[in-house]
Amino acid sequence: MRLALSLRAVVPLVVALAGCSSNPTPASRPRFDAALITREQIQAGQYATAYDAVKTLRGTWLNLSRPESFRYPSVIQVYLDNVRLGDVSTLSTIQTLPIQFIRFYNGQEATAKWGVDHGAGAIFVSTKVGPKGSSTPPAA
Repeated sequence: MRLALSLRAVVPLVVALAGCSSNPTPASRPRFDAALITREQIQAGQYATAYDAVKTLRGTWLNLSRPESFRYPSVIQVYLDNVRLGDVSTLSTIQTLPIQFIRFYNGQEATAKWGVDHGAGAIFVSTKVGPKGSSTPPAA
């Protein structure tokens, strides 16, 4: 009987304490976007080129998941402010100082945005400053 009485007193106490936990709510946590490298991430790593930043922060972007065709293999395309530069090797020619963000588009997204020869995806590098000086990229 004493055990039942003390259990009735402990359960509400545990419930009340659990409600006071200090974990931030999901809305207050920054959202991680696996398809985006921000200016802040690039500056924190002090990378010399866009290739260094991508290789270190999102190395999987540089790997093809599968070739579309052995005869006509697809390659990941690189864009700098909507100008097509070529394959991923061109990332090593882009210095990080002016970069605002780098975004990866998978094959489907890249094909919808730039055309049929983007089946492997695309890496988009932006040096454009957003509205009111922000470096926030537009939604994909």
